[in-house]
Amino acid sequence: MPTIELSQEHFDALDRYLSLLEHGRGLSPHTIRNYRSDISHFLSWLEQSSVGLGELSRADYRQYLAGLQDDGMAEASVRRRASTIRSFTRHLNRRDEIERDPLVLASTPKATSYLPTVLSTAQIDALLEAPDMSSAAGVRDRALLEVLYSAGLRISELTSLRLSDYDGDHNAFIVRGKGDKERVALLGESAQHWLRRYLDDGRPALVSEKSASWVWLNRFGGSLSSRAVQLSVRRYAEQAQLPQDVHPHLLRHSFATHMLDGGADIRVVQELLGHASVSTTQIYTHVSDAARRDTVEHALDGIADLLRERHSRDVDDQQ
Repeated sequence: MPTIELSQEHFDALDRYLSLLEHGRGLSPHTIRNYRSDISHFLSWLEQSSVGLGELSRADYRQYLAGLQDDGMAEASVRRRASTIRSFTRHLNRRDEIERDPLVLASTPKATSYLPTVLSTAQIDALLEAPDMSSAAGVRDRALLEVLYSAGLRISELTSLRLSDYDGDHNAFIVRGKGDKERVALLGESAQHWLRRYLDDGRPALVSEKSASWVWLNRFGGSLSSRAVQLSVRRYAEQAQLPQDVHPHLLRHSFATHMLDGGADIRVVQELLGHASVSTTQIYTHVSDAARRDTVEHALDGIADLLRERHSRDVDDQQ
């Protein structure tokens, strides 16, 4: 859809809303940019369709979302935009900028149910052992992979870690997650070992005059980027001959599933992952259950094969 300039009325309404989100609720500049982009696109569509906000109907809203889907927008992006638009119209109604909220009864498109892929513990071990330990970068990457998996971190949480976030006495990091919320990320014994080795032997070899207090440094002494971490994980997965398309978030999925497989309480896993709602964490219980079902079904198949072989031998003996 071609971009058109918003009317002054729509521009002002959007500007007031974003100012409230930024200054009143403390949303990040990145989130504000996403809100501006999503709502501006919707308001532009309304103006092209000659539909005023006060005349908007649920049918118009559904037509707009259907257009996004027809244009190939990802399902998650459509749902995000739908939620953003509904929040905007609710705000306008509460501020008496429109007489009614036209989308108060509108529903957000449902997400397709899926189970995240996870790596087995053997595959995790192969990935962790892939870096070349003869170089400072290899020691860094081993420590990085260990911490990423052991603490179940998001890639943005990993790359934003500073030395001051590390509590060596308790073997933990203070992590700032979504919404700038802080949580404690605990490290297992292996992650503790490799992190100490990196801080003692690997990081000093990478430090330069411009190095600040970042934990993870690149070969120039600057902060390691998320893109660099993604490429490293992919490269080590290829070296380990792992079958999946391995990415940093896959280690987070695997961490959560392995924790639940090991008998961890779901509320504990929720806290470690930094999920606002336990319902987000519950998807990993389904992954864990699915893995157990696969194991049971494999065992049953093996038993069935043995029974068939025994039956076949009995028939041969009778003949």
